[in-house]
Amino acid sequence: MAVVQIQMNKPNQAQGFALFNLGFRPFFLGASIFAVVSIVWWMLIYSAHSFVQINTITNSQWHAHEMLYGYGLAVVAGFLLTAVKNWTGVQTLNGKPLMGLFLLWCLARVLFLFGTSLLLWAAVADLLFGLILIWAIAKPIVSAKQWPQLAVVAKVVLLWIGNVVFYLGCYGLLQDGMLYAINGAVLLFISLILMIGRRVIPFFIERGVASLGAEHKVNLKQYKWLDISLLILFLALFINEVFLRVPSLTSWLALTLFTLNSYRLRNWYTHGIWQVPLLWSLYLSLWVINLGFLCYGLQTQLAIPAILTLHLFTIGGVGLMTMGMMARVALGHTGRDIRKSSPWLRFAFAAIVVSAVFRIFVPMLAMQHYASWVLISALFWIIGFTIFVVIYTPILLKPRIDGTFG
Repeated sequence: MAVVQIQMNKPNQAQGFALFNLGFRPFFLGASIFAVVSIVWWMLIYSAHSFVQINTITNSQWHAHEMLYGYGLAVVAGFLLTAVKNWTGVQTLNGKPLMGLFLLWCLARVLFLFGTSLLLWAAVADLLFGLILIWAIAKPIVSAKQWPQLAVVAKVVLLWIGNVVFYLGCYGLLQDGMLYAINGAVLLFISLILMIGRRVIPFFIERGVASLGAEHKVNLKQYKWLDISLLILFLALFINEVFLRVPSLTSWLALTLFTLNSYRLRNWYTHGIWQVPLLWSLYLSLWVINLGFLCYGLQTQLAIPAILTLHLFTIGGVGLMTMGMMARVALGHTGRDIRKSSPWLRFAFAAIVVSAVFRIFVPMLAMQHYASWVLISALFWIIGFTIFVVIYTPILLKPRIDGTFG
């Protein structure tokens, strides 16, 4: 199975501006900056210190859209524009076309910061960005005739459709469109993580712990029946949650997913990961997602608020996973040694973990202080991504240190 190849060459000094050399550069930088700006803005709205006009949708739906279809889709764009080039050997967008795509994403985000007063223009920019992104990742795959990779493109198409559904809901053209779009997007992001994670994370773990010494070398177990079972179960969960909404079926599917995925993660475990932040962040994120399946399964029986399960998936799952993937891919694709990440990176990962704890688990114990826990969680999220931006801005702006293009 094709994976994102990480090149490790002898470093040379390189000068210049390289932000639009390859897709991961602008979109990882834009996503991480937006992760800070959007949550700061959301906290101002949440605490009633900002009077941004938000009509036809709730404040929470505005926030959810921007984190999923704004931040999340930017990370997906950066990753896939880079990965597809490696999978196919065909150059993806770079230079001015990449700049144009990135500016479309930026325009949609800036317009949405004003609430819904410029919703039409935000929607046009947002949906046009999605269409061009789909074309940009599908064209090299089709040219290289790597048909299995179209499964990834299909998920991006579904995300674009979800965004259309959101905007139709905003204009009252589709009842509960925002709800369908948000719930669907969360599950699609989890699906993408499980799909791409199955391809790359065992490879990352085997390679990462091997660098610690011969005694850490492992050959992680993979089972085809397990992969197929998880795929079928997740597809059934997606269809039920988005369209059917049968609580008993959700419970059964989610608990079965938790059980099988626990077995997979057990097979991927080796104690050496705890010595490498770029490994434990990814592995821990997968377990948080798995806990999300458990909470989904027990939501009715234990009266777990749906908003807490949602943030278990989004902060601890999507947030930690995307930061970990951005950190690793950015190092590898700028010619740097992935074994020598910044020592500050572990604090960025830890801050996201603490953010998840305060947003999900602490409220379960003391719901009466819910607003305070939300604000503390947001603060740790902002700290984590601020550290990431400080570390990775120069890395993403400068050319590869080995002098090659990319």
